Amino acid sequence: MAPFLEMRAITKQFPGVLANDRIDLTVEAGEIHALLGENGAGKSTLMNILYGLIQRDAGEIRVEGQPVELRSPSDAISRGIGMIHQDFMLIPRFTVIENVVLGLDEDSSGPLLNLAAAARRLTDLSRQHGLDVNPAARVEHLSVGVEQRVEILKLLYRRARLLILDEPTAVLTPQEAEGLFKVLRSLAAQGHAVVFITHKLHEVMAVADRVTVLRDGRVIATVETAATNPRELARMMVGREVEFRLDKPARPAGKRILRIEDLHAADDSGHHKLRGIDLEVHGGEIVGLAGVDGNGQSELAEALMNLRTIQRGRIWVDSVEVTHGSPATHRAAGMAYIPADRRKVGSVGALSIAYNAILGNLRPYTRAGRLLLHERWINGHAQALVERFDVRTPDVAFEAGKLSGGNLQKVVLGREVMRRPRLLIVEQPTRGLDVGATEYVRQQLLAERARGVAILLISAELEEIMTLSDRIAVIYQGQIMGILPAAAAEAETLGLMMAGSRAENLAQDKDHG
Repeated sequence: MAPFLEMRAITKQFPGVLANDRIDLTVEAGEIHALLGENGAGKSTLMNILYGLIQRDAGEIRVEGQPVELRSPSDAISRGIGMIHQDFMLIPRFTVIENVVLGLDEDSSGPLLNLAAAARRLTDLSRQHGLDVNPAARVEHLSVGVEQRVEILKLLYRRARLLILDEPTAVLTPQEAEGLFKVLRSLAAQGHAVVFITHKLHEVMAVADRVTVLRDGRVIATVETAATNPRELARMMVGREVEFRLDKPARPAGKRILRIEDLHAADDSGHHKLRGIDLEVHGGEIVGLAGVDGNGQSELAEALMNLRTIQRGRIWVDSVEVTHGSPATHRAAGMAYIPADRRKVGSVGALSIAYNAILGNLRPYTRAGRLLLHERWINGHAQALVERFDVRTPDVAFEAGKLSGGNLQKVVLGREVMRRPRLLIVEQPTRGLDVGATEYVRQQLLAERARGVAILLISAELEEIMTLSDRIAVIYQGQIMGILPAAAAEAETLGLMMAGSRAENLAQDKDHG
């Protein structure tokens, strides 16, 4: 019997880049197949070809042994292939069933949709696959985990037999991620095929049957998951050994550097997002802020840097109040900030690496008494940054916006670290980075910790929070649910706190249990 999917010698070239170089991929019905590779390895291009978003230059695609042409997502869906993107494609003001049937005409009766019949069919699907969803609920009121179930149900409603999931656990709690794995295993057991794209090697080991590793647009290997391990997979992805054990020696915390007291702030639409945040960070300490995206993390970082209006509360760096401080006040206090969005906030893509390396700190690079920039000083500083932080670029005049995500993150990180701050606010430092770039960024943060810098680490990656932090604060709907020593924190406990349980209540339940 033919495999459900065969991609043979798939080749795709963009100007100056061979994205896919004669790639072979076979996915069987009833299998969960992981697709691994560094950023730029060709994973997204390959899946976009499979979903009909872009066209291959050469090669062949077969579905159940038959050659097919996939020139659009509609073609892919008609062949039983569906894709769930990392950013969900749902309309918040619509109900679940409205989102599911959007764009379909098979449930219409004359000019009107038969939503009642569609809702009954959706309910049957949700029960069959263990996806508990209320068809009448508005998407804007759902948790991220339930939104993902809706995306899966959309594909099943369209009779998809192969599901492509792109970084599906990026915004899930540990409990939600495990729930997703249970659903995927159930789908595979019922004969569906799943292609699972992720950077998280432990997830590959937990849920995949086989894994294909890409590097530089080529297939390095396809292996049975049971016959490999995370270290071997990382080596195949990067082309060298990757050090998973980070050197984080125990050390006493220094004096208090950051103090946040009763902080309140709203989001851009006026909704109250920070509800009385109290938090401290000491020198030589990393405090990790864990939480599902959208619970006030970004608003906290922006409020600390006075990029968002503070409604109430106060912020001190050492003994200096910076609650409504200007950028000059923040720099004088020793604050530095690495934002979550390296492209839109952390850099100016049209400017060179050299100019991005001095953003927010021009004065040391101007000629005495003039506003003219000293190009030789700027280029010398940028060259030092490029060498120290291993930025892969032709030269410092190269446009920052043309760098890969990992290299641009090194520029932003290097710019802030080379100012030798006392306090570093770091938001999602490894989001979207491959295993090699992630390893490097984490090592740099630990080096700053060793230098005595106070670091507030905001990350949606719970594994990252647990690996790097000395203490872990959990935020939910703009409030701190509790602060735990990282050495004693368990993923299950943190996951429950990320879903709204307070630490003291969990401790009482544990005592009574």
